[in-house]
Amino acid sequence: MKSLPLLYRQSVGDGRFYAVLSAAGFSLKAIFVKLGYAAGPVDAVTLLALRMGLALPLFLGLIYLSRQDSEAPLDAGGLLKILLLGAVGYYLSSLFDFYGLEYISAGLERLILFSYPTLVLVIQAVLLRQWPASRTLQAMGICYLGLGVAFLHDVGFAGGGDAVLKGAAWVFASAVTYAFYYIGTGALVKRVGSMRLAGLAGSASAIFVLGHYGLTTGGRNLAGLDGAVWLYAALMALFSTVLPVYWMALAIQRMGAAHAATIGNLGPVLTLFAAWAILGEQVSVYQLGGLALVLFGISRIKPAAPKATGR
Repeated sequence: MKSLPLLYRQSVGDGRFYAVLSAAGFSLKAIFVKLGYAAGPVDAVTLLALRMGLALPLFLGLIYLSRQDSEAPLDAGGLLKILLLGAVGYYLSSLFDFYGLEYISAGLERLILFSYPTLVLVIQAVLLRQWPASRTLQAMGICYLGLGVAFLHDVGFAGGGDAVLKGAAWVFASAVTYAFYYIGTGALVKRVGSMRLAGLAGSASAIFVLGHYGLTTGGRNLAGLDGAVWLYAALMALFSTVLPVYWMALAIQRMGAAHAATIGNLGPVLTLFAAWAILGEQVSVYQLGGLALVLFGISRIKPAAPKATGR
């Protein structure tokens, strides 16, 4: 029989794998958004509604597939928590992010948005009164140093005074809401199950987004959108929404919210290289140096294994 520390190391290894997959999927979101904008005239709210509307049947599919693994039915309190998780996750967080992108560059947006792993650590420290281990704090510092180097030139060109401050405030609000989503996922995933939680929370988010879209636009102009816009929205729904949400839940289940969030630092760097490969954007020496620091920081994250209990 395998020892508890060995099983834990295998679980953490699986968690790292799923966390990297999740970061890679989410990193493609900006690529699909840019491709969607280039394919035809479409505004941010409409594209967000397309993304979540097409993702909704897939989220419902996750709920159906998880029916055999589901434990006791959720009570009213559990359902309320999932609704709140959906509200702060891919509804408010995405909405604030899109608002912020109206005022600041994508590079500055990524730099601010990916402060959420640090926010996860801080919020958990306040709620649980447990400060992260020094090794984790050092790893976080290295990761953010890498992000700072990678986007140094973007920040340098982000002039604009009040507009930049307004955009930065919106994106920081997105990072805060996403950090709460991460923590909420960590609190519920063991009780609800990774696939079931991903389906329920994702469905709630999609309903909130579609409700917002319906109230603000009345659902106009969907039929007149170019087919390529629908295609990129569908790809975004599958590869940058449903699958990453599920992979993220699996990662959090295996290694905890704080460590999974730290590995999420790979996201903005992966976005840079995806933009270079797909959109033809240039990658600078600063970005390559930042990538090296981020990878080194992530390699320093080693959660302590639990102690084996005696027989």
